[in-house]
Amino acid sequence: MSPYRLVYGKACHLPVELEHRAYWAIKQLNFSLDKAGIQRKLQLNELEEIRNDAYNCGKRYKDQMKKIHDKNILRKSFFSGQKVLLYNSRLHLFPGKLRSRWFGPFLVRTIFPHGAVEIENPKNSDVFKVNGQRLKPFLELRAPEVEDILLEDPVYQD
Repeated sequence: MSPYRLVYGKACHLPVELEHRAYWAIKQLNFSLDKAGIQRKLQLNELEEIRNDAYNCGKRYKDQMKKIHDKNILRKSFFSGQKVLLYNSRLHLFPGKLRSRWFGPFLVRTIFPHGAVEIENPKNSDVFKVNGQRLKPFLELRAPEVEDILLEDPVYQD
C-alpha cells in the first residue's frame, strides 16, 4: 500500500497516469490521433456556438426587459414659475413610517438641457440646482366652492 492510500483511504491518480491511460484507450480502440484531434476541434467549435447562443439569448432578454421597464418611466417636464416638491433621500437613513419624504413647495427658476433644474425656496429666496428626477409637480388643493342653502320653512302653493 502507498502512503497516500494509508492516509486518505483511496488510490492516488497522478496526471501522468491519466494521460497515459488516455493514450492507451486511443490505442486500444484503434483510433488515430488525427481523427481524435479533428473530433476534439469539432467539440470545441460546438461549445463555442453554444456559448454564443447563450450570450445572444441573454442580450435579447436584457433588451426586452429594458424596453418593458423604460415604458414605465414617466417623462417629467417643468416650466419656469411652476411649483414643485423636492424629494429628500436622506430620510432613508432615519426612517419614519408616516413622515413624508417630499419637501416644498419650491418654485422652478431655470431648466437646464441635461436634466438639472434650478429651484427657489419662496420662504427665504434660497436658489439651488437639483436633479430633475428628484422633483415632482406640486398640486395645490383649491377650496371647493361653498354653496349657501338657506333652511327656511317650505311654502306650499295651492
